[in-house]
Amino acid sequence: MESVLLGAALLVTLVALVIVILWRPGVPGKAAAEMARAQSEADGIRSRAEQEARESREQAQAQAQRIAASARADAEEEARALRDDLRTAREDLERRETRLAEREQRLDGEMRRLQEWADRLAETERSLEERKKELAGVEDERRKVLERAAGLTAEQAKGELVAAIENQAKREAIPITREIENAARAEGDKRARKIVTLAIQRVASEQTAESVVSVLHLPSDEMKGRIIGREGRNIRAFETTTGVNLIIDDTPEAVLLSCFDPVRREVGRLTLEKLVLDGRIHPQRIEEVYDRSRSDVEQRCVRAGEDALVEVGIADMHPELIALLGRLRYRTSYGQNVLKHLVESAHIAGIMASELRLPVEVAKRCTLLHDIGKALTHEVEGSHALIGAEIARRYGEDEDVVHAIEAHHNEVEVRTVEAVLTQAADAVSGSRPGARRESLEAYVKRLERLEQIAKEKHEGVEKVFAMQAGREIRVMVKPDSVDDIQAQVIARDIAKQVEDELTYPGQIRVTVVRESRAIEFAR
Repeated sequence: MESVLLGAALLVTLVALVIVILWRPGVPGKAAAEMARAQSEADGIRSRAEQEARESREQAQAQAQRIAASARADAEEEARALRDDLRTAREDLERRETRLAEREQRLDGEMRRLQEWADRLAETERSLEERKKELAGVEDERRKVLERAAGLTAEQAKGELVAAIENQAKREAIPITREIENAARAEGDKRARKIVTLAIQRVASEQTAESVVSVLHLPSDEMKGRIIGREGRNIRAFETTTGVNLIIDDTPEAVLLSCFDPVRREVGRLTLEKLVLDGRIHPQRIEEVYDRSRSDVEQRCVRAGEDALVEVGIADMHPELIALLGRLRYRTSYGQNVLKHLVESAHIAGIMASELRLPVEVAKRCTLLHDIGKALTHEVEGSHALIGAEIARRYGEDEDVVHAIEAHHNEVEVRTVEAVLTQAADAVSGSRPGARRESLEAYVKRLERLEQIAKEKHEGVEKVFAMQAGREIRVMVKPDSVDDIQAQVIARDIAKQVEDELTYPGQIRVTVVRESRAIEFAR
């Protein structure tokens, strides 16, 4: 404020000087008067400015003193608060130090007690070790005394004890096990019998007969000479071209065609049939007719495979698999047509899968293809199950289907439900009455092996009879050597050994007979 007033006074003085200098020369007295007035006004302004500047300085000093006093009061207040906080913190720190000191004292006391307990524990351990050594010596001495008294070593006594306990446990467990097994077997047999019976009742199949020869009837016996040809050239050309043996004997108006490959035998039969109907028989004609007959049989195989798929209800399958499936139309196994067996097994598996609420189409597919390897057993060495699995895998079948094929004869461990259903359907179809024919030699060997299994490794067995075509084994035991519980053990062991060693349709019943007789004579 003071600087503003001084500036204004200087400005007025400058204005007055300018007026004096620029004033007209003719009026010097008036100019002087004006100049004096301006000077006086300037002095007045200057004095007022100085007065106001002093007042402003005084006000500023007073304001500054008030501000300084207020700041000093605030600082003193803050200092008092900080001193109070510092005093409170110091008091808290002193209390914590006190508590820490007390805790350290308690910990020292605990450490002293723990050290005392550790010392006592070490002393106890030393005493226990000494006691253990004393007991070990006493035990050794006691065992030696017992061994001398019993005449057995500890290992021998242990073995006899274990054997006695094991035998006792078996004897006590047999009734319980038999009761549980009977209950489980009754329930399982009931459900399985219902499912299998339902499946068999809903499938009607015909009986077949195995044959490795085909009979072709001729219009007359004169045709035999034309078939043989001059010096046998026609029959040699026929056998060379078709790979089928042609047997011409004294049978009237008939010839036999023999071949282990059923498809090749059918091609030969069809070739000879066309030649007989045509009447022209010579080597060149035989080759022409053979080519046409082979094409006809291949078409029949494809058609038979497609008919089987339609009958089972399967829509999609690789064409090569269909052709191989159709070739099984001319293949038999134990007198049963393989293709009809596959269709029958597929229906049985589908019914059982439906009863068990499993995918029906998958079960049918597994069962329909489980014997597909038999179509190539004349060409490829190996088991038909493994051959069929490799073929199915090659033509894009699902891995579950492949596993069911390779495991249906237990050559691979069964891992899926579909494989179990395939085995069951195969067994049902093959073991039904009239389905297959067993040779007399195999039948006799199976009965002999059943009796041999029941006789060997079983003490107290007196006689063994294989009855009902091998469906029952009746074992006669000595009553004074075998009690009732041991008879149950023998029956169980024989059944287990039969399951492990033999392959048979259905089930075999093992009956152990223990009979005691008391005989006296009255005279």
